[in-house]
Amino acid sequence: MIRITAWRRHPLARYAVLLFALALAGLAYTAFGQASRPADAALAAGKLDDVAEGKSLFQAHCSSCHGLNAEGTVNGPTLVGVGAAAVDFQVSTGRMPAADPGSQAPRKPVAHWATPEAIRQLGAYVQSLGGGPQVPGKEQVDPALGDAGKGGELFRANCIQCHNWVGAGGALTKGKYAPNLNEASPQQIYEAMITGPQAMPVFNDTTITPEEKRSMIAYITQVREQKDPGGFGLGRIGPVTEGLVAWVVGLSALVLATIWITAKKRQKS
Repeated sequence: MIRITAWRRHPLARYAVLLFALALAGLAYTAFGQASRPADAALAAGKLDDVAEGKSLFQAHCSSCHGLNAEGTVNGPTLVGVGAAAVDFQVSTGRMPAADPGSQAPRKPVAHWATPEAIRQLGAYVQSLGGGPQVPGKEQVDPALGDAGKGGELFRANCIQCHNWVGAGGALTKGKYAPNLNEASPQQIYEAMITGPQAMPVFNDTTITPEEKRSMIAYITQVREQKDPGGFGLGRIGPVTEGLVAWVVGLSALVLATIWITAKKRQKS
């Protein structure tokens, strides 16, 4: 008893107790965290069976670039923490799996194996690895529930520098470009905003609220349906193409008119 009391009074005793308590807490957190994470993630992204199926799909179609455990390789970044929304965006637009490594993965036809069910399962597996943005619900992306006028203001403030005021896209640096938004579904537009694919920044809910995102989707889908009052829209890229056409066509017309007028005068003389 005397020895125990003496040990308790030792100057290092309090530190030993503190280290023991921290180690015990760490072990408990690890044990419970590892046990609950897959189930919680599966509930967030789909059924528990989806995680197992998604892992099989990942190992068959994605692991060659992203690693067997999505840890990343020299050919592809880690997918831990990117979330199911990033998977849905990249695979549903055909950008992944990538056909060729390059400065930017272009939109292309969806892979033959990437059915909606397979994409959901793949997203559930990636979600289970470390969380991340989840696939938005139907109400979140419904253009009919948004304010197109407000969305237009937000789009012009945050997006036209790259995507053009009507979402026609545009060139960026180092071989990259902002894609045309005409082919993107409302869900894909929302997912792009919350995941920031490639050169695009992430617009989280503190920067642009979910309601504002929905209004931006309403504006984008409304603008793409507008008709060009002048006829041919010239890609709706803006004054660059319009000025080029005006210069080439207008100048050519003036030259031809000049030749025609001078030719008539020569014939009369």
